[in-house]
Amino acid sequence: MPRSIRITAASLVPFLILGCSKPPAAAQPEPTPAEAFAARVDQLRREKRIPGLAVVVLRDRATILSRGFGHADIEQQLPVTPDTPFDIASVTKPLSAVVALRLAELGKLDLGAPMDTFDGFREFSAAARANGGLFFGDYATGPTRLTLRHVLMMEANGDPGSRFLYNPPSYSWASRPMAQAGGKAFSALTEEHVFRPAGMTRSARKHRNLPLPAGLAAALARPYRIDATGTVVRSDPPPPQGDGAAGGVVSTAADLARFDVALDEGQLLTRPSRETMWSPGRSPSGASLPYGLGWFVKEFGGQTLVWHTGLWEEKYSALYLKVPARNLTLILLANSDGLNWESRLDEAAVERSPFAAAFLDVFLR
Repeated sequence: MPRSIRITAASLVPFLILGCSKPPAAAQPEPTPAEAFAARVDQLRREKRIPGLAVVVLRDRATILSRGFGHADIEQQLPVTPDTPFDIASVTKPLSAVVALRLAELGKLDLGAPMDTFDGFREFSAAARANGGLFFGDYATGPTRLTLRHVLMMEANGDPGSRFLYNPPSYSWASRPMAQAGGKAFSALTEEHVFRPAGMTRSARKHRNLPLPAGLAAALARPYRIDATGTVVRSDPPPPQGDGAAGGVVSTAADLARFDVALDEGQLLTRPSRETMWSPGRSPSGASLPYGLGWFVKEFGGQTLVWHTGLWEEKYSALYLKVPARNLTLILLANSDGLNWESRLDEAAVERSPFAAAFLDVFLR
């Protein structure tokens, strides 16, 4: 005869506790590299007090990160998106280089032509040398010595082709030979050879005689700076410029991604032209110079990096960085100068950028 089992309230306690307890929490998945990088970008943005920042990352020509952080207009509380237009400043130079190389491919422009064969250059160089200063104290002049290629490769100071000096005013003047060879305004050439074939529908050139289309002007991220009290305040817009090759483009991170894909897929240039653009200059002694044709070029961590920065002090900044062998691209656009880092005019040091360093750490490790 079985023994009776006496059930008491006390004997039920362990079972009640087990029955009411929650199952162990599932382990959280590791963030993807894109998610990890996005978090670092926003952290750096806050540290640099950048009001608004757009970021796009591409791998194998596919977008793996496309996001906006902060505000395009603080006063109106308008958020940044990848489609927010920014003044991209000197990130214009790679786009202008495409125009030059495309005209060369078409047989309309000789990059090896002496600069003094182009209309107005002798007057420009004489005036520049007379004014001197940071960019023109030793600017190369004289018949047949300085070529358009030297200008586009930032080798126009001193003995042409002997050394690198980042010279935006000289590069800007290169739009004139392009316009002369192409038979139309430089802005029109950029539309024809860059914006249209790349599908960049939210991009435009602007200069003192060419206002932005109304839609882009209304959506343009407003520029900001940090004043003497440490407060983020609205800045004045950049001053009017001419139709030069060094700047003058308003674009979006998403549109620059379209440019990047079109460039990599051969829709803008042939592969040899693209390789020329990303090949560093060489001094007469054979030393590598850190600039190609419209792009900075540098070996870092066993990889060739090509990039360009953009800066309007106290207004806008930009970074466009590629690792061609790894099919990786980073695009950053900001409505303050917070993407800038200290660098001399005769060096290339993208690894000093905390944003670039984070990108390389996440995607190349």
